[in-house]
Amino acid sequence: MNEKTFKALEYNKIVEKLVEKAESQLGKTRAKNIKPLTNKDEIEYLQKETEEALSLIMKRGNPPLYGIHNISYELKRVEIGGSLSPGSLLKVSDSLRVSRSLKNYIKETKEDKVSDHPIIEKLVEDLRALKHIEDSINNAIINDNEISDNASPTLRNIRRQIISKNDSIRDKLNAIISSQNYKKYLQDSIVTMREGRYVVPVKQENRGSIPGLVHDQSSSGATLFIEPMAVVELNNELRELEIKEREEIERILQELSNMVAEELESIENNQKILQQLDFIFAKGKLALEMNGTKPILNEKGYINIKKGRHPLLNVKKVVPIDVYMGDEFNSLIITGPNTGGKTVTLKTVGLLTLMAQSGIHIPADYNSQIAVFNQIFADIGDEQSIEQSLSTFSSHMTNIVDILNSVEYNSLILFDELGAGTDPTEGAALAMSILDHLLRLNVRTIATTHYSQLKIYALTTEKVRNASVEFDIETLSPTYRLLIGVPGKSNAFEISKRLGLQDYIIDYARDLISKENVEFEDVLQAIEKDRRVIEENKFEAEKLKLEIEKLKESLSFEKDKTKDMREKILQKAKEEARNILREAKEEADSIVGELRDISSDIEKDRNRRIQENQERLKTKLNQVESSLSENLLNIKSKEPPKNLMVGESVEVLSLNQKGSVLSLPDENGNVNVQVGIMKVNVHISTLIRAESEETNKTQVSTKNIIKTKTKSIKNEVDLRGKTLDEALLDLDKYLDDTYIAGLKEIYIIHGKGTGVLRDGIKSYIKGHKHVKAFRTGKYGEGGDGVTVVEIK
Repeated sequence: MNEKTFKALEYNKIVEKLVEKAESQLGKTRAKNIKPLTNKDEIEYLQKETEEALSLIMKRGNPPLYGIHNISYELKRVEIGGSLSPGSLLKVSDSLRVSRSLKNYIKETKEDKVSDHPIIEKLVEDLRALKHIEDSINNAIINDNEISDNASPTLRNIRRQIISKNDSIRDKLNAIISSQNYKKYLQDSIVTMREGRYVVPVKQENRGSIPGLVHDQSSSGATLFIEPMAVVELNNELRELEIKEREEIERILQELSNMVAEELESIENNQKILQQLDFIFAKGKLALEMNGTKPILNEKGYINIKKGRHPLLNVKKVVPIDVYMGDEFNSLIITGPNTGGKTVTLKTVGLLTLMAQSGIHIPADYNSQIAVFNQIFADIGDEQSIEQSLSTFSSHMTNIVDILNSVEYNSLILFDELGAGTDPTEGAALAMSILDHLLRLNVRTIATTHYSQLKIYALTTEKVRNASVEFDIETLSPTYRLLIGVPGKSNAFEISKRLGLQDYIIDYARDLISKENVEFEDVLQAIEKDRRVIEENKFEAEKLKLEIEKLKESLSFEKDKTKDMREKILQKAKEEARNILREAKEEADSIVGELRDISSDIEKDRNRRIQENQERLKTKLNQVESSLSENLLNIKSKEPPKNLMVGESVEVLSLNQKGSVLSLPDENGNVNVQVGIMKVNVHISTLIRAESEETNKTQVSTKNIIKTKTKSIKNEVDLRGKTLDEALLDLDKYLDDTYIAGLKEIYIIHGKGTGVLRDGIKSYIKGHKHVKAFRTGKYGEGGDGVTVVEIK
């Protein structure tokens, strides 16, 4: 592969589209370095990666890849014992979060079905989810410049002392500036800060009236900023506390950095895997955007692109093409008018081959075949160079010479307007010689041309085939369809005539060209006309054939289905008959046993009771026989109920019991029904609808209420701006609704403010019957302004 080929086929634009799909800079760097491979097994592996990524995106949506950072610098720093800044630690935490989120993403996918994504699942399995480090960093750091009070008890205690000390200093200073004795000496009754210490502005002439340390003066010199002696010691203590705070923060950052250093190898491995996963999912996203498919690869030089589309053209406007070669023929000569799509066809074949060999899905129909080539060369476009004093022909020929000097077996070569730019006779002869040379080397070649000599060459040379881009003379516009096996007409005379050129000029032009050329063009026109008729007839025949096949399949299916249903109904009837007879036998045995008991207990009533029980036995047998007949007749005569719904009341004829439908009929017509405490599986033909009851209405109503709540209820409630009483009333109703809807976690937004609303809400939910647990929101969830509640 060479850069000229990449440029001619616009491969770099595909790489740019792939780079855009990557989430992280690591993934973008990996995407920029993508290159076509020549080993079929390696390419198959890359294609499988893309296929798995596409499948996961379609099944689960885009993976949680946001937050992957290049933390190489941070890892090197902790490796030599350095301490990381809060921002650097948050980048490490983000990377760990992505690793953990990907594990959950794959875990949810595997619950759906047995593993279909072994490559990606293995990569995710190798990720380490170091949640203890992630939680420690998130608990200690709020943002790039702020450490949380929760980072350590010592830090929390120091900050409380700082707040207290600040309050003491302010109280003293406020007393000074409010004092009538000192007010007259002050420039303004305010407290400000200079060099990190609290000061008051004093008039220059009153310098000695307020004892203290001068820290600054105004630009005019009229005002001195003095730290009164009354607060000097307090300011000193405040400064000491600030130093302790800084030292504690440095200790916390060092401790967190040491935790990262302990898992350095795992985090470095995570980075490599995350980069690879970002790259793989970028290929999947690109395939989804282009509606790409995984091609079938081969090493036999066989290309069969079905409904291929150029990936850089508008998908709604581009006309798909079918291209095949490399089996019966190795060289394809494409002819036809300008702007008909010849060059686009060349670029489509070349670019799709490069994409396939790079592991990227191609925008074509399923089961398209792409050959793996060692080299791909392209001479496309007008590369005329004024600076190098090269004509169009010279420029093309220079490129062709380089190609012929570099070509080897198992190559694909694409020529646009081969032999153009010079005398047509010489150019055509040169083009045929080049094609013959490549044919002897068994190289796959596609060339476009306007020369009639090359059309004849393709017709008369083995392993060479004509193709043309279709052109509609009536509309003077190309259809962009590629027709393999049919040489194309230039249509110059027809187009000129349609555009209004006088007939005598066109007739004279016909006289100027040879009789053979005219006849050849007429033959091409006849072939094209016959081809269109044959194609139309073929389309109708295929359409009728498909309809016949569908009817045949439908009839066969219905026949098999009817046979299966008949056998199942008879089998079910036999089983029910056996059960009824068995019950009758058991009942008869019971009656006979009772007769014997009567005989032994009461001799004098023996004959009478025997008579009665014999009557009972006869009646019971008649009932059994009648029931058996009725059940069998009902199974056959009654039509099964239509449009059964889950929960609907039905009567099971074979059991003479009412029940409730648990599941819809399966493909064999079997329905799961709840009868009393039993769940039975019966055929739909043995069921009839029962009258609805009031309890069903109540159940349905309750289900509808729960369903409505589930659809409308949100997982957060905003109580900001309300009084505590109003908020508690709204919260009580909201908790009931969330409990009914089945939500497990909700967010109560109360804001920070004075803390009255937050404290009141927490006190209320502490003993609420629906609340299992609650906590303050984390960084990213709203912090102290949000309370997260877990519902029972």
